[in-house]
Amino acid sequence: MSRHFETAPGVCEEHDEATHAYVFNQTMLRIKDPEVTLDFYTRVLGMTLVKRLPFPEMKFTLFFLAALTPEQLKDWSEDADTRLVETFSRPAMLELTHNWGSENDDDLTYHNGNDEPKGFGHIGFAVPNLDEACKRFEDLGVSFVKRPQDGKMNDIAFIQDPDGYWIEIFEPKRLPKGLGSHLGS
Repeated sequence: MSRHFETAPGVCEEHDEATHAYVFNQTMLRIKDPEVTLDFYTRVLGMTLVKRLPFPEMKFTLFFLAALTPEQLKDWSEDADTRLVETFSRPAMLELTHNWGSENDDDLTYHNGNDEPKGFGHIGFAVPNLDEACKRFEDLGVSFVKRPQDGKMNDIAFIQDPDGYWIEIFEPKRLPKGLGSHLGS
C-alpha cells in the first residue's frame, strides 16, 4: 500500500521514521512597512500576531502570525519563552520579515514571484463563503488580482497584500466543482 494518495514522478515511497515529528512551520515573506502589512494580515485576514522577535544588532524584526479563533487564543501561553516554543512548534505560521528602514525607501519593492522571472506564487486562505469574503475584501478596498468570476477557474480569487504578494482565497467545498471540471473529473 502506498503512503501517498496520488502518484507523480519523483514521489518517494519510503518514509523515514526520523521525519515523523517534523512540522511544516512557516512561510516567510519580506515586508516593506510593518505597520501597513500587519494591519492587513490582522484586520483584513484576521490573523493573530503571536510573536515579535527584534534583532537590533542585525536591524531586522520577525513577526509570526497564526490564523487563530478567539477560542484558540486560550491555548497559547502568556509566558514569552513558552510562547516562543509554541510559535516554532505550530504548523502553518506566516513569518513576516522587516528590514529596518525599508519603509523609508521609496524605490524598494519586493518581487512577488508572479512577475518574470516567476518563482514563488502565493499563500492561500480557506474561507467558509467565497462570495461573502470577496464582498468584504471589496468593501475594505483590497486589491484583487483575480475575482472568482474571472478566467477559467471560477471558484477561486486572488488578492494582494500591501507588498504585492498574492493570496489565494477559496471555499473548500466549492473546489471539487470548480477544479474538478477544469481538470476533467
